[in-house]
Amino acid sequence: MVQFGALHMQAVSSIGMIAMALLTIFVRMRAASKPVSTVKIIMPPIGMSTGFFMFVSPAFRVPGTWALLALLVGLLFFSYPLIRSSKLELHSGEVFVKRSQSFAYVMLGLLALRIALHSYIEQYISIPQTGAIFFLLAFGMLVPWRAAMLLRYRRLLRTVA
Repeated sequence: MVQFGALHMQAVSSIGMIAMALLTIFVRMRAASKPVSTVKIIMPPIGMSTGFFMFVSPAFRVPGTWALLALLVGLLFFSYPLIRSSKLELHSGEVFVKRSQSFAYVMLGLLALRIALHSYIEQYISIPQTGAIFFLLAFGMLVPWRAAMLLRYRRLLRTVA
């Protein structure tokens, strides 16, 4: 089995975060041409929730206060720009995500902030624990963002009915 050093793991982790952010921007821009549905809004948090299985492994476990803090940072600080930059609009009785350049800038800004925080935090805790902390931060960011989108989606659908 190939072993990676800490520097290699940091590079792989950073490249992974960049790839995921770019993929999110790309998917979001393409999704603007297709109608939104309840399933399309709620599936990302449900899919991401499978990541909690990482905590089965002792290497990924973190103290409860760290986990709560990471969730709260995602919830209170990182989700807000995403909620503000995500707009839905009604066309011919269907709801679409409105294209927004600000969304791409928000995603890139959050990515830069996450990479900076990641580099700082991993100096003090193990790489798996750093990954766990940032998973919790991302989950804390994703759930309120998607919940806000779902509320807006349902509100727009009520105006049609």
